[in-house]
Amino acid sequence: MPVEFRDYYATLGVPRTASDQDIKKAFRKLARKFHPDVAKDKKAAEEKFKEINEAYEVLSDPEKRGKYDQFGADWKGGAGFQPPPGGGGRSANAQSEEFHFRGTGFSEFFEQLFGRGGRNGFRFGGGDVDADETGPPRGPARGYDIEGGILVTLNEVMHGSVRSISLQRVNAKTGQTETQTFKVRIPVGVQEGQTIRVPGKGGDGASGGEAGHLFLHVLFAGHPDFRSHGPDLYYELDLAPWEAVLGTTMSVPTLDKPVKVRIPAGTNNDQQLRVRGRGLPNGRDGERGDLYVVVNVQLPSELTEDERELWEKLSHVSHFKPRQPVA
Repeated sequence: MPVEFRDYYATLGVPRTASDQDIKKAFRKLARKFHPDVAKDKKAAEEKFKEINEAYEVLSDPEKRGKYDQFGADWKGGAGFQPPPGGGGRSANAQSEEFHFRGTGFSEFFEQLFGRGGRNGFRFGGGDVDADETGPPRGPARGYDIEGGILVTLNEVMHGSVRSISLQRVNAKTGQTETQTFKVRIPVGVQEGQTIRVPGKGGDGASGGEAGHLFLHVLFAGHPDFRSHGPDLYYELDLAPWEAVLGTTMSVPTLDKPVKVRIPAGTNNDQQLRVRGRGLPNGRDGERGDLYVVVNVQLPSELTEDERELWEKLSHVSHFKPRQPVA
C-alpha cells in the first residue's frame, strides 16, 4: 500500500550529495533549534524533532542511506511511495495483516522501508506447538509476536517516561481496521538495543492459546550536544588555540546542569577530559556513566592585519617544533 514519501534530505536541508560531516552539522543545527527543552512551542517542536531524528537516523547510516537512495530515486513530487517487497508492516501468515505504529517516534514511511530485517518488523510465530500449514492448529497455539522500534530521548533515559503507543492492524482481505492504544513504560537507564516487552499485545492465540507479545527495540534519538556509547556521554568542546595552550576553565553542559571543567595548559586536539558520574544511568546497577569532553581546537579562517602581525611574531619567537627535522 502506497505511503507518503519522506524526503530526508529536504528535512535536514542538505543536497543528496551531502557528506557525512555536512549531514551531522545540519542535524545539530536543526536539533538545537527544535529541541523540546528549548523551543517555545513544545508540541510543534517535538514533532519536528522526531522528523529530524528520523532523517538523521537514515542518512547517517551508510546502509540505510544506500537503501533509501535506491528505492527513493524514482519518486516524483506528490506521488505515493510503494515500499519494496519484504518491507515491514505485513505478516508472513495467511491472514495477511498490515500494521502501523503511532507513538514510537518513527513514521509509517520509515517502518515500511526499514521494517523487515531492520528495527521495525513483524515476526509470526512464537507458538508453543506446531501448526498444520494446511489447516488450523492442533491444540492451543500461542499468538504471533510483533517487533518494532522505539525512539527514546536521552532525557527519557535519564528520568524514565510513560509513552502512549497505538498499534493499528489492517486485514488486507477484509479491509477491517483495529486500533489498540496502550501505555509503555520507558525505564530509567534503558540501554540502546535493549528490548522492551509489552505482554499480550501481539496476535491472538488460537484454540485457547495465550496472545503473543509486542517487542520494542530501543534506539536512542540523536542529541544536538551529546553522543552516547553505553552509559557514557561525549561532548565536543571547541577551544581557541590560546585556550588550549595556556589552559582555562570552561562551563560544559550536561543532562543535569552545567559543570566547570578545567582545561590544563598544553591540551591537545582530540584529547578527552573525563567528568565522572555525569553520563547516563546504568540500568544494571543504578550508577551513572561518565561524561567525556572531547577537545576540538579551532583555528581562525580570517585574520585582521593586527592579528596576522601577532601570529607572525609568535612564529619567530616560539621554540615549539611540531615536526622532527628531516635527515
